[in-house]
Amino acid sequence: MTLSGDFSRSANPGNLAIAKRLNDFLQAPAPADLVFTQDGTGIYLSFYWREAEVYGLTSAQMVGRTMVEAQSDFAPVAIASYLKRIQQVLEFSIAEQFRYPFCCDGQYLVFDLTVSPLLLPNHTPTTATIVGQFLHHCSEEQAMQLAEISPHCTPIQRERHSSRYQKPLTQVAWAIRRTLDLHTIWQQTADGLGETLGVSRCLVCSYLPHSPTVTVVAEYCQPGLSSRLGLELDAAIQPDLRQALDTLKPVRAITLKDPEAGELSLLVLATCHKDEPNGLIILHQLDASWVWNDIEVGLIQELADQVGTGIAHAHVFAESLNLTADLQRANANLLKQHEELEEARQQAEEASRLKSEFLANTSHELRTPLNGMLGFLKLIMDGMVDDPAEQEEFIQEAHRSAFHLLQIINDILDIAKIEAGKMQLELNPVKLDDVLTDVENFTRTQAKQKKLVFKIRSPATRDPVILLGNYQRLKQVMLNLVGNAVKFTHEGSITITAVILPKASGEKAGIAKISVADTGIGVSLDKQDKLFQSFSQVDGSRTRQYGGTGLGLAISQKLVEAMNGIVNFYSLGEGLGSTVTFTVPLYQDPVLIASQSEEEPDEGEDEGEDVELSF
Repeated sequence: MTLSGDFSRSANPGNLAIAKRLNDFLQAPAPADLVFTQDGTGIYLSFYWREAEVYGLTSAQMVGRTMVEAQSDFAPVAIASYLKRIQQVLEFSIAEQFRYPFCCDGQYLVFDLTVSPLLLPNHTPTTATIVGQFLHHCSEEQAMQLAEISPHCTPIQRERHSSRYQKPLTQVAWAIRRTLDLHTIWQQTADGLGETLGVSRCLVCSYLPHSPTVTVVAEYCQPGLSSRLGLELDAAIQPDLRQALDTLKPVRAITLKDPEAGELSLLVLATCHKDEPNGLIILHQLDASWVWNDIEVGLIQELADQVGTGIAHAHVFAESLNLTADLQRANANLLKQHEELEEARQQAEEASRLKSEFLANTSHELRTPLNGMLGFLKLIMDGMVDDPAEQEEFIQEAHRSAFHLLQIINDILDIAKIEAGKMQLELNPVKLDDVLTDVENFTRTQAKQKKLVFKIRSPATRDPVILLGNYQRLKQVMLNLVGNAVKFTHEGSITITAVILPKASGEKAGIAKISVADTGIGVSLDKQDKLFQSFSQVDGSRTRQYGGTGLGLAISQKLVEAMNGIVNFYSLGEGLGSTVTFTVPLYQDPVLIASQSEEEPDEGEDEGEDVELSF
């Protein structure tokens, strides 16, 4: 049997080692010369013999016949004596090994047999499996002598000892074979042996190859005795333990000094798999006169061998579970990495698309004022003006186009600095009134051309409101916000409102909140998240109604954050106007003429002094 799937394909050396060990455990035993099953009466239930064809036999010819009926074809010598041994194996549920002669076509063949009862839970076995290795041919006389040899222990001895221990130990062995949980195997072994044998204490110890110590991992002890669970025993200074590990044979000590109970009788057996020890079973009997006879030791050794196999299988199973968990974690990590890479790829593609769209739109935005400048200057150079007044108008238009072109270039340079992390601002005291006055002067012409109502609402204070920021960048932010409001508002009003928010506990000064509200086209709720993305516009098509690079709000947000403020955008939807607010720390708290509410005033309420411009 070989492994397949992830265990065999994994390139990890640890995985290959586990796969090899699993293969070792699952490999079929070496092929036998003779294998058959029979019941206690001698009926062949299945039959295989390597040399059957040589003697003209087939399995179909043998199955269903008794050994007496098949005596002329293939049957054991002295059938009655042979069946008595088989019935003893079934009665006491003990596997046996012995040599026995068979007769086939007048020839006598000696086989080394292993007879094992077929165990079922809560049932007395009725079927035996016989596995034989051919040894040699012999004469009829030799065959009869070999068939008359008695078993190693008499039926009376077997019945006296096996009736007391065999069935409970068989049930323990059966329970061990049904689980692959290491701790369950250890504890069931300790409890099963302790209760069945009636010993004072039964310790089960784990052992790693070449380790100098063993650790007690499970125990059974009579009431009144202290627990030894978790105790580490040094095999180097306890020769009985070392001897059991080295020889893999039971070690009996008749009188051993115990610090707690005095003299006791000790039995130590190693559990092993493939001649490699993997644990110890230590039995204590406080009765120093107790003698561990060979039959008892043999039964316990048989159980210890099965425990060793169960421990080895449980170790491999645990390692396979750990390997499976590692593979699952690795697969989950790979899947997560794949998803992250896929998301990064999509983001990169989207960023590339936005930048391509931005470059296309920006090239158009750059050409528009540049063509205006060149056109008006060409008209003047070619003498196409009618009078000095028209020439002055052409020069002013060329100047406005040049200023617009400069704004576009400055926006591109600013976003490049921000993305490169090189935008550094020096924060100084700035008068709010100075910023608002400059903004009003710059936007007067735009508001006049579109016949919009322009309002500025300043907080009522006894002294000027001083902000802690950068004057040029604050003005740039205000011009961006007001410029957008003018651009996207066809009728109605634009309102700039400044309020003073109370300072938080522990802060030296409060915060000024400035909002720019318009009655323009607004923005739908599903598109508002694009407003602060670099190179992104709500409508990025070449045929869009409104121009611009799409960098204004992104730059404004970064500048406000560099001055320790926050930018927010509000719009109830298309056609419902919009409001952009940002905060700036105060250099010092002003003295208010009228006490403001601790709660933020509604955007539509009149607060402070109004400066209203109607055109």
